[in-house]
Amino acid sequence: MTRPTTTDTGGKRRRNSETTRHNILDVATSEFADKGYAGARVDEIAERTQSTKRMIYYYFTDKEGLYQAVLERSYRRIRERERELDTAGLSPPDAIRAIASLTFDHHEHNPEFIRLVSTENILRGEHIRKSEELNNLGNPAAELLERILTRGQADGLFRTDVDALDVHMAISSFCVFRLSNRYTFEALFGRDLTAPIHREHLRAMLGDMIIAFLTTTTA
Repeated sequence: MTRPTTTDTGGKRRRNSETTRHNILDVATSEFADKGYAGARVDEIAERTQSTKRMIYYYFTDKEGLYQAVLERSYRRIRERERELDTAGLSPPDAIRAIASLTFDHHEHNPEFIRLVSTENILRGEHIRKSEELNNLGNPAAELLERILTRGQADGLFRTDVDALDVHMAISSFCVFRLSNRYTFEALFGRDLTAPIHREHLRAMLGDMIIAFLTTTTA
């Protein structure tokens, strides 16, 4: 019988460690999204992951470290999707629509992200400001939009008095509102913004709104 080599053992240990860390982050994301920072309990996360509080602190130091890691991974995932988006072969308007659709789809499939962002805003960005990784994660999104805007402005397609953050804010506002306000909106107006029957209309509406904004001429 062949004995496992030291390298095999070390590799398995690292894989197990990554699996454990990933599982903890998955459960912690749900816990913080559902209960907020103050309401989330590390003991509950430990129980749900069949681990211990001590193990969680081994990976993340403390509750704040765990919460910050959850935020970092959540933001990292949407930035990674944006980086994977190939807009080089698209016209500037189509490229803007592609980014708007990507954001729409991401937020729809990751409602926990919206709740985490809401929680961090309630905390006035206290934890996100402490993260060096998060302080740099916004740059790729802004740079991608800036490149597209520059092309569109050079071609005379887009107005020149807007910047990447204007567009990012407009796209994010629509996508976040659709999920964060779905219950109050339905209670007041009788329309579920997340109902499948409205999905394609709202997805197209977002792209139309952003392009209309970018192509409106100013006096």
